[in-house]
Amino acid sequence: MKKNTILISFLFLGTVLVSSCSNDSSADLSGIDELDEVTYTNTVKSIIDNNCIMCHAATPVNGAPMSLTTYENVKQAVLNRGLLNRISREQGSPGMMPNGGTRLPQVVIDQVSTWANQGLIE
Repeated sequence: MKKNTILISFLFLGTVLVSSCSNDSSADLSGIDELDEVTYTNTVKSIIDNNCIMCHAATPVNGAPMSLTTYENVKQAVLNRGLLNRISREQGSPGMMPNGGTRLPQVVIDQVSTWANQGLIE
C-alpha cells in the first residue's frame, strides 16, 4: 500500500511539472522581440573588437586606412568604405578582411549585414 501511495505521488508530481512547462505561442516568451534587433552596442562592437581592432585601432596599423574604434567610425565604414563588401569576400580574395586572416563565419557577416539593413542602430 505504501508503495502505491509513493508511486501515485511521483506520477502526480511529474504530471504537474511537465504540464507547467509549456507555452501556447512565441508571444508568451519574454524578450523574443529583442533577439531580432542587432545593434552596434549589443552585437557589432564585439565583432569589430574581436576581429578588426588589431589593425583598425585608434591609430591604425599594418596599412589600415581608418580606425574602427567608435560607433561613428564603423557606421561610416559601412556607409562609405565598403566594410560589408570587404568582410564578405571569399577567403584569399584580394582586399578580403580581416587582412591575412581567416574569413569571418557567415553568421557573423550576416549579423553585420542585418545591423546595416536595420538602420545601423547604436
